[in-house]
Amino acid sequence: MQNFVLFVFNGDPMCFIHVLLNVLDMQARGHEAVIVVEGAATGLLSELPKADHPLHNLWQRVKEAGRIAGVCKACSEKMGTLQAARQQGLPLLDEMNGHPSMARFRKEGYEIITF
Repeated sequence: MQNFVLFVFNGDPMCFIHVLLNVLDMQARGHEAVIVVEGAATGLLSELPKADHPLHNLWQRVKEAGRIAGVCKACSEKMGTLQAARQQGLPLLDEMNGHPSMARFRKEGYEIITF
């Protein structure tokens, strides 16, 4: 079993869908896999909970599977989605000047993949 953390910076839904699909696929294959929502991708946090959003069901599956390691606090604040992250109960990561630390995940044995 390997440990993967998928850092998604890209806010394009066509990119984001691949992050969601891959984290579920990795989990299904027996790996530990989690997502960190960073950068422009935090802009999606207010849209994904809407039932009519094309990624809504997949987002719900990923959240229910416990695959969200966290959301960048600084970026979600800048993108205006900090409250949306809080409302969804998503962990806010801020250990590196308001941003998530990749070094922490490496220290914990995760291979980092960026999108």
